[in-house]
Amino acid sequence: MPDSLRIALRLLTRLPVPAPRYRDAGTLSASLVWYPLVGGLLGMLLWALAALLSALQIPVLPAAALLLAGWVALTGALHLDGLADMADAWLGGMGNRQRTLDIMKDPCTGPAGVTVLVLVLLLKFAALSVFPAPGPALLLAVILGRTVLVGLFLSTPYVRPGGMGEILTTAPRRKAGLASLLMILPPLFFWPVHTAFAVLLATAVFLLHRHRLLQRLGGTTGDTAGALVELTETVVLTGLVLLV
Repeated sequence: MPDSLRIALRLLTRLPVPAPRYRDAGTLSASLVWYPLVGGLLGMLLWALAALLSALQIPVLPAAALLLAGWVALTGALHLDGLADMADAWLGGMGNRQRTLDIMKDPCTGPAGVTVLVLVLLLKFAALSVFPAPGPALLLAVILGRTVLVGLFLSTPYVRPGGMGEILTTAPRRKAGLASLLMILPPLFFWPVHTAFAVLLATAVFLLHRHRLLQRLGGTTGDTAGALVELTETVVLTGLVLLV
């Protein structure tokens, strides 16, 4: 397994992956190429969990709750943390760039962050409880949630100097773009209407989120990237309910 893939798996999941042998700048930046594939792996694991819950004939609401719990466990709530930090900073920063950045560095979570977390998890739970078979919708939401990160890091300045986020902005663009496209093609073949609609929703979230980041911060941070993942997943999953 390439070290860059190991880095992506260890960052984006809580799967027991061996530590990479090398963590030089080139390997770290190349890890961005694997983000869509990691999304696909997470989606397939969640699909398998959904199938297991269905086979065990777990009632709809407990099954949706267990599926959501598995989703959070597999990702270690990494992106939920970023979403909470951004929500607190966006409200408490009152339009000021430096104050917004300072609040995002605070490890404490305020009422805005808690409220947004509850709403996002509630929306995901509600959507999961509606789908007769949530596997395809989950797969699309999770893949697109990681694919938009590729677009964000390759098109948006990273405003905190140093750290892995800044290194990711130097990832090989052609490989990252090709990897993103390859992960979208299989769902597009099997569920063309649902996939096209999901991509449209994810693109809208990405463009609006990036616009707001550039307005307030002039770029992105790790927390705002995590927030983009959660917002994309939530909008795609709840939006696909319209096609049920």
